[in-house]
Amino acid sequence: MKNTVLSAKGLCKSFAHNGGQAHILQHIDFELYEGDFTVIMGASGSGKSTLLYALSGMDRATGGEVIYGGRDIVKLRESELAKLRYTEFGFIFQQMHLVSNLTLFENVAVPGYLNKSRSAADVRSRTERLLEQVSVSHVKNQLPSQVSGGEQQRCAVARAVINLPRILFADEPTGALNRKNTTGVLDLLTGLNVAGQSVLMVTHDMRAALRANRILYISDGKMIGELTLPPYKSEDENSREAQVNAWLTSLEW
Repeated sequence: MKNTVLSAKGLCKSFAHNGGQAHILQHIDFELYEGDFTVIMGASGSGKSTLLYALSGMDRATGGEVIYGGRDIVKLRESELAKLRYTEFGFIFQQMHLVSNLTLFENVAVPGYLNKSRSAADVRSRTERLLEQVSVSHVKNQLPSQVSGGEQQRCAVARAVINLPRILFADEPTGALNRKNTTGVLDLLTGLNVAGQSVLMVTHDMRAALRANRILYISDGKMIGELTLPPYKSEDENSREAQVNAWLTSLEW
C-alpha cells in the first residue's frame, strides 16, 4: 500500500467577483502518494493550476484542509508556509524565472546556500552533479539569456531539486518549449521519478501526461475522473496514448 505524502479534504477556493463569489475549487478531495508521478488535467479555466497552488501553499485555500507532515498547511502562518515551500517542496513553472544576472550555476546553487542545512562545499558539489545530470554543465557559467529555452528549463529543474524536496510541483513545465526540448525535460522528470521523487504536474500537453502513472481530471473546479497507469515505457507510448485519449474523450475533454 502506498504512503500518502499530501492530502486535501473539502478543498475550496473562491474569489470575490462582481459583487458575488466565483468558486474556482469546489470541495476537492485529493491524495498524493509517495513516489508517484501524478498529473492534473482539465480544460483552460477548470481550476487545475489553482489546485496546484493551493496544494503547495503558494496560494491559500478559502475552505477545507491540506495535510502535509501531520499539519494543515491552510492554517500555517506565512512565515511557516515560506519555510515549508523552501525546504520541503520544489517548483517548476512554464516561465523559468531564472535570475537574469546570475549564471546557471549560481541560479541552482543560491537556494542551496540560503537553506543553510548543508555546508557551502556540499552545495557546490551537489550543484555540479545536478548540472551534469540535466546536461547543462557545459554552459554552467553562462547567463540565462545566453542559453536556449530548453537549457534554461533544465536548469530550473535542477534548481527545484537542489534542496532535496519531498514533492516536486510542476505547472505546465513544457508549455514554452519545442518538441525536442519538451522530450528532454520530460525524460528528466521521469528519471527523477524513477529515482523516487514524488511529482505533481499540471499540464494540457498529452506528451507530458503520458509520463504519469496517475492522471486526475478537473472540470469547473470539481475532480471528476481518475486514470491509473503502469510506469511509463517509451516503447508503450502509442498504446498508452490511445488509452489516455479514450479516457479523456469519455470525459468530454
